[in-house]
Amino acid sequence: MEDKVKFEMEFVVHASPQLLYQYISTPSGLSEWFADNVNSRGEFFTFIWDGSEEKAKLLSKKSGERIKFRWMVDEEDDLSCYFEIRIQVDEITKDVSIIITDYAEEDEIDEAKMLWENQISDLKQVLGSA
Repeated sequence: MEDKVKFEMEFVVHASPQLLYQYISTPSGLSEWFADNVNSRGEFFTFIWDGSEEKAKLLSKKSGERIKFRWMVDEEDDLSCYFEIRIQVDEITKDVSIIITDYAEEDEIDEAKMLWENQISDLKQVLGSA
């Protein structure tokens, strides 16, 4: 198994941090833009796309600020990678951004970034800030 490479992306989103947090931290919020359906049981979340399921473990969350998951397949492979969705507010301009931290295999980074761009585009549409 080759090592995955960490990457970060930033997206400016016109929405309040409190509203955004609901969309990144709850199963109902995540199922509005991230997956077709999301279920959670304790610290485990199940993401469903087109009938296929991926399970992730909630590693940490800070109310109003960030949420971090690890895909169970990565946990089983003993990989230390994760994906994090962080809300950042610029002190001066008060612009709200979402910072995505994720990992992908080197030859899949462009594809992974494109996937996040599509996901965040869906989120912006749901928020009405597209």
